[in-house]
Amino acid sequence: MSPSSEKKIRVVVAKPGLDGHDRGAKIIARALRDAGMEVIYTGLHQTPEQIVETVIQEDADAVGLSILSGAHMTLVPRIMELMSEQGLDDVVVTVGGTIPDDDVSELKNLGVAEVFTPGAPAQKAIDFIRGAVRA
Repeated sequence: MSPSSEKKIRVVVAKPGLDGHDRGAKIIARALRDAGMEVIYTGLHQTPEQIVETVIQEDADAVGLSILSGAHMTLVPRIMELMSEQGLDDVVVTVGGTIPDDDVSELKNLGVAEVFTPGAPAQKAIDFIRGAVRA
């Protein structure tokens, strides 16, 4: 299959919780779009239920959760639980934001495919999502 006829990777970029800062999420959404992916940005203040519903409605291949509020160890487990209940085990989940090193392995144990911390190049996320979705 030629690259032009390949199905575009669909990525939901979401801001769970009360975090009101979305500059990073918008930057990554633009970078993913520029890399040829179809991006659905949910906007601020999404509940785990709203995010999972969007993943289902949009038939997403991946979801990128942007969390700067420190609530990642509450929000991400709930999102992973809801996704599992809905049989969305094939959706690649990534988390970006201010995540302490101690929490990265715990998030990965929950099923998060990759965690991107501040300063991670957008290309790293693009390459990771491309590889993980195609795998």
